[in-house]
This record gives sequence, C-alpha cells and structure tokens, in this order.
Amino acid sequence: MPEPPKQVEATDLAIHLIRVLREKHGPLMFHQSGGCCDGSSPMCYPRGEFMVGDSDIQLGEVDGEPFYMSRSQFEYWKHTHLTLDVVPGRGGMFSLDSPEGLRFLIRSRVFDDNEIRELREAGRI
Repeated sequence: MPEPPKQVEATDLAIHLIRVLREKHGPLMFHQSGGCCDGSSPMCYPRGEFMVGDSDIQLGEVDGEPFYMSRSQFEYWKHTHLTLDVVPGRGGMFSLDSPEGLRFLIRSRVFDDNEIRELREAGRI
C-alpha cells in the first residue's frame, strides 16, 4: 500500500528556523494552538515541556520534530494539509520562536478526494 499523504510539512524557511531553535534548545516539539492566549499559532516548545496525552494526536513530524494537535481540533482540520511556514513578527508568548523576530504560521489547503481516500485507507482520518 502506498504511503498516505503527509498531514503536516514545513517550508525551507520553517526548517531553517527549526534548526536554529534546535541548536539553542535541543530537541523540539510543536503543538497547534486551538485559540485562547495565542490565537491559532503553531507553538514550538523544548520537547517534553508541553505535556501531550490522550486528548492530542500527532499529525507527523517537521524536520524530525513531532507536531501535535488536540483531537477535538483535529476533527475540524482532518481534511486539511498543514504547512508550517515562517513570517516576520513575534511568535506566541510561550513559543520558542518569539524572541527570534520571526513567528511560525500555518498555511493550509483541503486535501483532494484521492488524498482523503488514501488517508482513510491508512486509518489517519
């Protein structure tokens, strides 16, 4: 069976920032914020600093770093491919990108019918 489509990927700029942050902080992790204090920003933490549990799902990895989202939020986004990108500005107040003058940002597109079928067959949605 072919590999299902990736649910999250990163741009070259995001990968560069990930590598800068990893050099400073060690292994990282991402959690897609669902609102509240930092809107819907992807948040970057030292790996293990943000506790994930049964209410979270790992969508994949970006440059080897795990990327999570809450299960309830995933129900709304499960038909959407996410691309982690970087733009100038301040990141979320708890996110490691904040002091860098850059912030992570999510760009998205809806999966096409074939991708949705492949994700369903793989048990990903």
